[in-house]
Amino acid sequence: MKLICGASNQDLLAITDLCAVFAAAGIHCVDVAADAAVVRAARQGLDWVQARSGFRPWLMVSISDGKDAHFRKAWFDPARCPSDCSRPCQHACPAEAIGEQGGVQLSRCYGCGRCLPTCPLGLIDEHDRRLELRDFGPLLAELHPDAVEIHTAPGRAEAFESTVAELMSAQVPLQRIGVSCGLEGHGLTVEALASELWQRHVCLRRSGQRPLWQLDGRPMSGDIGSGTARVAVALWRKLRPLAPPGPLQLAGGTNAHTISYISSDDGPAGIAFGGMARRLLQPWLLEAQARHVSLREWPEGWQAALAQAEQLVRPWLFRQSGS
Repeated sequence: MKLICGASNQDLLAITDLCAVFAAAGIHCVDVAADAAVVRAARQGLDWVQARSGFRPWLMVSISDGKDAHFRKAWFDPARCPSDCSRPCQHACPAEAIGEQGGVQLSRCYGCGRCLPTCPLGLIDEHDRRLELRDFGPLLAELHPDAVEIHTAPGRAEAFESTVAELMSAQVPLQRIGVSCGLEGHGLTVEALASELWQRHVCLRRSGQRPLWQLDGRPMSGDIGSGTARVAVALWRKLRPLAPPGPLQLAGGTNAHTISYISSDDGPAGIAFGGMARRLLQPWLLEAQARHVSLREWPEGWQAALAQAEQLVRPWLFRQSGS
């Protein structure tokens, strides 16, 4: 079970509390941006939980071998907005990164793109925030995570190999290299997606790495509803007999509905919660920030947020334990 904090999410206070709450709830891995400040914030939350329970999830960082929606941020110049604009972008933003005034609060924006089509004047742009390939190795050596996830897409096998080679140059031992890919936006069939993953498998095994396959059903849409959960589960079912060796993890559209679409005696090797997990805790995170404290320093807020996280996580922990 993985918490996806967002490959473009740089809200440091929220990241610390998100990691702490979901680690306390029993999540096995937290996935954050490959950014030194973000990693420090995540580790602060994990350290806090480990000091109290002895439990510590893996820390994973996300990178990409090419342009990817997970590594973008929205931007617009508020001076160009009409004074009578109803700001539909604000209402569409699940991260509450757009307020009553001003532009996008970049630290909160995680690139979902829902604001882009809402602007009646088309004023919102997307800015690519990916790392350069030459920065992967040195940054990995600095961050020393437990695992890395590479976001990839069709036709990027050569770029993927270059990315893996750069990661290996850092000589940092990794528990896993995750590979994130899906159908949406790529015009792929399930068979073609399987072929792409087999290409990545050959590269990773040649490098002595054990892959984990993250299947993006409908990227960055887990807070929308049951339809996205069905899409994620359907992709797993179709790909399972075609996929290369390695655990298959559901992501992209996963939420509280997902478990109802999986039988009690069968299921994926893992599940990742992103938008749903962040949205679930957002009221408590914002209230803590308004109080100028962290959730860890606000007992009532901490308990309420932890209860919300446990409600999402525990059904999957019970499945794993067979309880």
